[in-house]
Amino acid sequence: MQKKYLTIYHDLLNKIHLKSWQETEMLPSENELSVTYTTSRETIRKALNLLAQNGYIQKVRGKGSVIINRDKFSFPVSGIVSFKEITEKLDFSSKTYVENLGRLESGNPYQDILNVGKYDQVWHVDRVREISDEKIILDKDYFNESYIPLPSKEICEHSIYEYIETELELVIGFAQKEIIVEEPTAEDRELLDLEGFSNIVVIKSLVYLEDTRLFQYGESRHRPDKFRFVDFARRVKNGTPL
Repeated sequence: MQKKYLTIYHDLLNKIHLKSWQETEMLPSENELSVTYTTSRETIRKALNLLAQNGYIQKVRGKGSVIINRDKFSFPVSGIVSFKEITEKLDFSSKTYVENLGRLESGNPYQDILNVGKYDQVWHVDRVREISDEKIILDKDYFNESYIPLPSKEICEHSIYEYIETELELVIGFAQKEIIVEEPTAEDRELLDLEGFSNIVVIKSLVYLEDTRLFQYGESRHRPDKFRFVDFARRVKNGTPL
């Protein structure tokens, strides 16, 4: 006999597929669901946890469970693609707001991350990305000014990578990336439309020129309900693709 929480899970999942609740709409509370299914809140909680694990709902602190928009924006993990290139490819309306732009004082921690000398300068830019009238990405980027001169605000609003490749005529080579989930910072909460979400997806990148010079460290901070990160993987055995 199937456990009751699994029966409830499948019933709720069927209702989600049948659009009994619309995307971004709140599910009934645990108390309401426990009455509907004549069971304990603990059993309801297990069913909701399974829905959350499988990407159908997001638990929002102090509010309950919200239906997730499954039509997420796909961001490549393995490639190096600018925000401008992604928005043009996916054809959605977007806007970039430059919140901070300038040089950091000597002795900042990013000098170590970028392996620059103590007398070399690092400049940074914080940009909020708005997609379909929602501010859902905060990009925080740091550059070695020895390789990438400080650009104008207009360039940062448009595309820094286009500036690097077109105006500076440099070739961007490869990147090392790390993806983590963490609690939003005060800055995230101030600048992004988090809608009560209690976590944020952070992609940390070290980006190198073709000649292996490290020129950028970046953190791209994403609201979790709007994005999925995709990659293409090929199985390799003994160094030979299968």
